[in-house]
Amino acid sequence: MKKKPFSVVYEDNHLLIVNKAAGVLVQGDKTKDKTLTDYCREYIAKKYNKPGDVFLHPVHRLDRPVSGLVVFARTSKGLERMMELFRKRDIHKVYWAIVKNRPKEETGKLTHYLVKDEVKNFVTAHEKEVEGSQKAELNYKTLGKLNDHWLLEVRPVSGRPHQIRVQLASMGCPIRGDLKYGFHKPNPDASINLHAFHLVFVHPIKKEKIFLRAALPEEAFWEQYLEFEPVRGKDQHLENTFSG
Repeated sequence: MKKKPFSVVYEDNHLLIVNKAAGVLVQGDKTKDKTLTDYCREYIAKKYNKPGDVFLHPVHRLDRPVSGLVVFARTSKGLERMMELFRKRDIHKVYWAIVKNRPKEETGKLTHYLVKDEVKNFVTAHEKEVEGSQKAELNYKTLGKLNDHWLLEVRPVSGRPHQIRVQLASMGCPIRGDLKYGFHKPNPDASINLHAFHLVFVHPIKKEKIFLRAALPEEAFWEQYLEFEPVRGKDQHLENTFSG
């Protein structure tokens, strides 16, 4: 059975937030493969019986092999205000990553200066600022070990391309399946074990605090890590605490 490209996590007049399957592009590239944006436009058109073009724009991206939460705006007002939240870093993001190597420190903050080669779609991390670089920061915590791999919770402070992938690789912990950044073998489905797990933000129009969680991929390796996930639904302190 072919897995679904997405499942809906939150939906209202202004926003559509989905849990993206690994392997699905958010926006088009040279492969011309069908994108998450295409799938979600079709979903909106069918559900609301909307003829013609559907207004739906991704507010941010996830890399193709990454799974988890992606935010779309359904109105121009929603798009403008959500982009402003991302710009101001008023969106709280939590990722889970599985790595083979144990981090030297159980918790830590990583700061690098990243340079992206647009032609090769590859990012290099530098300890000090170099020409054309962008500062990238993240916090991580080691949640535990299972099946000879370590589960990390990652909270990016900035939102740079490939940031979590290259920063974890730079501390000797490439993400499972991520050949591009130094893992030794691919995952069977070409995914990498990085999942955009939680989002917390104040709805830009309704002004309500929104707590969202994306279920882990329905895949055997991921599912064993569910034991590290306490019930988060009623945790009003999510933005201040590490899960686990």
